[in-house]
Amino acid sequence: MKHILIKYMKRFSNLDETELAALAAHVPTAAYPKGSILLHQGEVPDKCYFVLQGCMRQYAVDDEGKETTFNFFTEEQSVTIFNHHAADKASKFSLGCLENCVLVVGDLGIEQEIYDQNPVLEAMTRKMIEADMGKIHDDFAAFVASTPEARFKALQEKRPELINRVPQYQLASYLGITPESLSRIKRRFGATQSEVAD
Repeated sequence: MKHILIKYMKRFSNLDETELAALAAHVPTAAYPKGSILLHQGEVPDKCYFVLQGCMRQYAVDDEGKETTFNFFTEEQSVTIFNHHAADKASKFSLGCLENCVLVVGDLGIEQEIYDQNPVLEAMTRKMIEADMGKIHDDFAAFVASTPEARFKALQEKRPELINRVPQYQLASYLGITPESLSRIKRRFGATQSEVAD
């Protein structure tokens, strides 16, 4: 399973395969069964994750009990709740496993200690975070400015595996629409694609 991590690390480092393998050997991993909640809304995050296998969901529940899905994380994606700016450091989100997951688990409490021991890892992690944050900002800007149909089309192009991989009501929530609207859009796109194919 570490080969997934090594493959990802290659994008952000000039280290060779042997050096990356040695670095990855010291990275802790853990398996979590489907349904595990790794962070509850209101808790202070003390871990960060990288998905080697499986699918995680970031979501929140408002005061009226309405649940909103904000993101899904699958293979080769990092998962960190950034809230150091918050006064009480409490997370506004929960993180749960939609599938059986194998994750790299980082301890935020000893993060700097690990970086002091592995300066190369610190530089690599910074590049990874910058890439992730840039993508998040771009995706959010595109999401706000787009129609539900455009959001679904973008999902088809960028993350098609999610369409059949996650519960439809959660996917609808992520797209900012109702499950009924999602069903209509899927039918409409399906018809359009078959017409094009004909």
